[in-house]
Order: sequence, then structure tokens, then C-alpha cells
Amino acid sequence: MGRSGRSADPGTGLVRAKDALGRFGEELASRHLEDDGFVVLERNWRCDLGEVDIVARDGNVLVVCEVKTRSSLRHGSPFEAVTERKLHRLERLGMRWIRERGVRPMSMRVDVVSVLRPREGRTVVEHVRGLS
Repeated sequence: MGRSGRSADPGTGLVRAKDALGRFGEELASRHLEDDGFVVLERNWRCDLGEVDIVARDGNVLVVCEVKTRSSLRHGSPFEAVTERKLHRLERLGMRWIRERGVRPMSMRVDVVSVLRPREGRTVVEHVRGLS
């Protein structure tokens, strides 16, 4: 793995298409959140429990945001990939981020941003707030 934590094709150093699609989705999701008035505090934050794609502030609320990017609906919608187990882990990750950063938000929630980027047509970004 490279410094970004993303895997590269051995021997070529090229980032896989799936990783490039994920990075595209995270960048688009960050811009979407900022356009909606969120303040992005951190991206791709990691600890021993896992990773948070985006940590942001929405007013006085800390938002732990999962970004799911797909090129088609062949394997279901991006939202379907966020299970109850994943939501609980994101809540734990949010609490760890709060402790490590020493912040005291009024509340915390988990949001999901879905990015659907088909081969043809427009990219669609959807944001669901408060899944936890």
C-alpha cells in the first residue's frame, strides 16, 4: 500500500480503478457537504478501530460521514452497503475521534453520502442525515 493507504497494482504503481472511483466520490462528497454549509474537519481519519471517510461539523453537531461510491446499481444502491454493524462501528469511531481531539460537540450523528457515477449520464450525489 502507498502512503494514502490505497493499494496499487504491484509492479506498475498504478492505483486501481476502484480506488480512484472511491477517491473521486470522497472528493465530491466533501465539496457537496461544504456547499451545504458543513465544515470538513478531517478526511480519511484512521485508528485501530477503522476509518472515517469524512469528519465534519454541521453547526454544533459533529458528523461522522461514510461515503459510498458506485459506478452502477448492479450490486445494489450505495446506501445498501451501510449495514447496522457498519453504523455502530462509525458511532464508536466518532466517539474515539472526539476523545482523541479533545472536542465537546453538542451532539454527534452518522451521515451517509452516496455517489453514483455511471459510465454514461450524470453523477448523482445523495446525502442522508442521521442514520444513527
